[in-house]
Amino acid sequence: MMKRFLRKNSLVLAGGTIQGLGMGLFLFPHAIPSGGAGGLAVLLNYWLHINMGLALWIVNFSMLVLAIKFLGNRVAIWTMLSITVTSFSVYFFQNMMQIPVRNVWIDLVLGSIFLGIGVGLLLRENVSNGGVGVIALIIATSRNTLPGRPLFWINGLIFLLTASIISWDIIILALISQWISTKMIDIICSLNYYQAYTLSWRKK
Repeated sequence: MMKRFLRKNSLVLAGGTIQGLGMGLFLFPHAIPSGGAGGLAVLLNYWLHINMGLALWIVNFSMLVLAIKFLGNRVAIWTMLSITVTSFSVYFFQNMMQIPVRNVWIDLVLGSIFLGIGVGLLLRENVSNGGVGVIALIIATSRNTLPGRPLFWINGLIFLLTASIISWDIIILALISQWISTKMIDIICSLNYYQAYTLSWRKK
């Protein structure tokens, strides 16, 4: 039991850190939303000038009510851990590490790959990455399917809102990022599918 707990804890920490790496180091410097929560965090940063890490934590934490109601207390606790680790990672990579020469397309691809790997590790362990990932998990649970497609469409709607307020230029980058990251999510979630990813959450 302890070995299983430590394994899950390690994967959740890894998933949150890798997700934060993709967002903080590669995507957010170009104001590319990493997803629905990222889009809402960009809006909070734009309107209230809140640090992106804190804004992301606020958006994600607000979704915990849905996680508790539909996915159970245990999932909510793990989700709280994942969003906290991700938010700290975003802050660290965005403020403590700098890339001297940037290319938006290279950053887009690398950031999306890291984002997808991180989120995929979390979802594979039945842990939401927070934000609209909670909604994607609810849909995936009810339909017994992988979460990549519902996550793409939900995020796409939020991107439209973000682009209409900030800039329409970012929507193409955001949609490309989502396509790459959701493909990575489904690849990670499909590995050893029947043993590691069962979509069998229960309320505790």
